Amino acid sequence: MIEASVAAVPGLVVSFLVLAVVFAVPTALVAKARNKPWPLRTAVAGYAAGILAVTLLPGAAGLEAWQCDTGAPTHLFTSVSSLLNIALFAPAGFLAVLVFRRPVTVAAAGGFLSAAVELTQSAASFGRSCSVSDLAANAVGAVAGALAGALWLYRQRGLPREPVRDLLWGTTLAVAGAVAVTGVFDSRITGVDVVARDERTHSLAESSMQANEWITGAAKGIYGSDTEVTESATRKSGRRLKITAETNRGSISGWWPDKDLVSAWSSDTRGDEGSVTEAQVAKAADKFARRWFPKNVAGSERKIRSIGDGPTRAYTVIYRRYADGVMTPMRLDLTITTTARVIGFSAVTVEDPALPQVTVDASTGKPLSTS
Repeated sequence: MIEASVAAVPGLVVSFLVLAVVFAVPTALVAKARNKPWPLRTAVAGYAAGILAVTLLPGAAGLEAWQCDTGAPTHLFTSVSSLLNIALFAPAGFLAVLVFRRPVTVAAAGGFLSAAVELTQSAASFGRSCSVSDLAANAVGAVAGALAGALWLYRQRGLPREPVRDLLWGTTLAVAGAVAVTGVFDSRITGVDVVARDERTHSLAESSMQANEWITGAAKGIYGSDTEVTESATRKSGRRLKITAETNRGSISGWWPDKDLVSAWSSDTRGDEGSVTEAQVAKAADKFARRWFPKNVAGSERKIRSIGDGPTRAYTVIYRRYADGVMTPMRLDLTITTTARVIGFSAVTVEDPALPQVTVDASTGKPLSTS
């Protein structure tokens, strides 16, 4: 919160001076008119103006209106931003206790002010981000300042004014404020865990880079070492990324991090004039499949179908796996020319499902069918 204001120091100074005049001058005049000590009261008013200038100065934060970073304040006493927020509110609590001599009420008011600031940042579209961590840090600062003020009064033999009433007022304000703030947060605010979101974004970007490296290596292995990726795209699906790449030799796609290729198709689909036999096609297909699809080939059955006629025809080599006579979802289809060149493939790589056990066989089923 404070870091965003520090980046705009010129505007912060102007805002503070304007608010200081608006708050401090009337406070000093009223105090003098009532024959009250005015310097300390004026200092409290001026410091309140500083808090408003720092917390409500327009910025360029990323959250939208009515959103709030609800990530747990796990780094409350180690984060630079949180420590700055604590330091911002602590003097206000200290000075307010010296003026009003009601530490409990001042501490509760500081917490309520912090919540009001965060709600204002969330509701108003002026580029400031609401944050539970900021709210907690501000409240800690206000409470610490109030406690320091109470200790100062004790050392100066200036006891708090009406301690029982102070406790009653402070408790009432704290409870009422907590109920009101919780109600507004639950009904209007959309929670966003910024840290978790940023971590997911970083993880997705890192996974995309790794997926690109993998698909590039696969493309070079399939199309040749001179293959260059010209365009790639990733799409998240659950925990996996579907990556598709266009190269100067053809297209290719697969799943990351499973490293399962899905499809590829060469840009050169002209039929080669070769003379390989079906046996040679089968050998070339098995070699290719064992390298790139070992999980699909294991335990599968192979069929070869001819596409077209003559020396430029092609072959489709089909791999399927059966369990107890039932075809499993695994699929692998290769397209190979008469020179044993693989020009395309499509694959579905999945684990074989667990099939139900047969509980009725021919010997036990016959009596049932005649009953």
